Amino acid sequence: MNLANDAMIITAFVFYIGLMMAIGVYYYRQTKNMSDYFLGNRRLGAWVTSLSAEASDMSGWMLMGVPGFAYLAGLNAGWIAVGIAIGTWANWQFVAKRLRRYTELAGNALTLPEFLQNRFHDESNLLRIVPAIFILIFFILYTSSGFVSAGRLFETVFGLDFSMAIILGAGSVVFYTLIGGFLAVSRTDFIQGVMMFFAILLVPTCAAMSLGGFGDTISAIENFKASMFDPFLKPDGATITALEIISLMAWGIGYFGQPHILVRFMAVKSTAEIPQATRIAMTWVILSLAAAVAVGMVGTVYLSTPLEGTDSEKVFLVMTNNLFPPIIAGVVLSAVLAAIMSTASSQLLVAASAFAQDVYKTLLKKDASQSELVWISRASVLIIASIAVYLGFNPNSFILDMVAYAWAGFGGAFGPAILMSLFWKWTTRRGVIAGIIVGGVTVLAWKNFAPFTLYEIVPAFIFSLIAIYVVSKLDAKPSKKILDTFEAVNRSKI
Repeated sequence: MNLANDAMIITAFVFYIGLMMAIGVYYYRQTKNMSDYFLGNRRLGAWVTSLSAEASDMSGWMLMGVPGFAYLAGLNAGWIAVGIAIGTWANWQFVAKRLRRYTELAGNALTLPEFLQNRFHDESNLLRIVPAIFILIFFILYTSSGFVSAGRLFETVFGLDFSMAIILGAGSVVFYTLIGGFLAVSRTDFIQGVMMFFAILLVPTCAAMSLGGFGDTISAIENFKASMFDPFLKPDGATITALEIISLMAWGIGYFGQPHILVRFMAVKSTAEIPQATRIAMTWVILSLAAAVAVGMVGTVYLSTPLEGTDSEKVFLVMTNNLFPPIIAGVVLSAVLAAIMSTASSQLLVAASAFAQDVYKTLLKKDASQSELVWISRASVLIIASIAVYLGFNPNSFILDMVAYAWAGFGGAFGPAILMSLFWKWTTRRGVIAGIIVGGVTVLAWKNFAPFTLYEIVPAFIFSLIAIYVVSKLDAKPSKKILDTFEAVNRSKI
């Protein structure tokens, strides 16, 4: 590491991290109860809701994982982008309003497991404990991918030891999550969403300009490898199969079950904000994903030294270092840190809420006070982050592979349960429990014992839907009180 050249980058990083921590301290003073800590007391506007949702969604995998895939595969990586864009739109269009209304009318639920318990008047607590277990399992894996991203960032920029880099990045995330809760996370996510958006657009544009413009850049990529512009060709030259296209597009159905995204819908101050939030979110997603694919493709001709294996996921970082003077590079690279921090903090918060609200309060201490639960949540953040850091110490892990596993876990376990709970009034408690277990176990089993190549979210989602439908049909019909609440949601305008 050259201290003279990197001093300005360090300055930009320190300023950025300091700003995020200052926001955490500020909102520490405004966090008085569990509703504040987990949902910001349901008072987020359209801009904060939309950019917070997308920043917590995309994370380092958009700035590192997708460009790395596109660097190797060209437009073949675009199938993921298309699936994600469609899934994002469907989530905002169909789930956001109804989930916001239902979670408030169903006992003002603060977490998804609490919503499911209230939705079905479950006195056995299984609808809080079973989802909480899967949330903890898959969020530890998901958060670990964020810490791997942080490790790659600090390793590339500063030449730090990979393990030390992970610890440094994790410490920054944990601090303001620990202190500020949802209000801090949402406000910092807004800032991070803006930074990510401009950074992902800036890098491929500036690289293309340095190569003579967009036309010359496209010609250079075609001369380098014409297959980069063929979405049906894989990196090895083979034709992509129908199952592989389905697997890549299937990322989209995962959105219906992602707790760290759905919780943003629960926190918006009114459903009247959602149409504007949808427009903002979709503009952000479409432009950002297109630019992420462009980063990888332009990187193939911009970088003189090829990147191989997991190093392909450093293409954005290396291009930034080469393109800009240190102070500008520091600001752009802070956007990568922003992406990592935004998602990891959201995941830590949801996992901590699952333990505090759905395990500690439900099983261990039913009469726990609000202040006690806030402190239990903060202790959970530390423990969960420590496990995630430990799992992330393997430098050979592909970020996109780690995210894909966790994404499938949530999409398969919770997606069908949320959709059926929101839209089919004959769904029953036993049906949802069966669906969550079948979906979660299918992901774990398919990942390790799949009879053929198909992204595990597809069979998990299908089997979970079938389990919910069949068990609900065999079960007794929901009570009048449950059906009345369902109809009240249909009439609600909140």
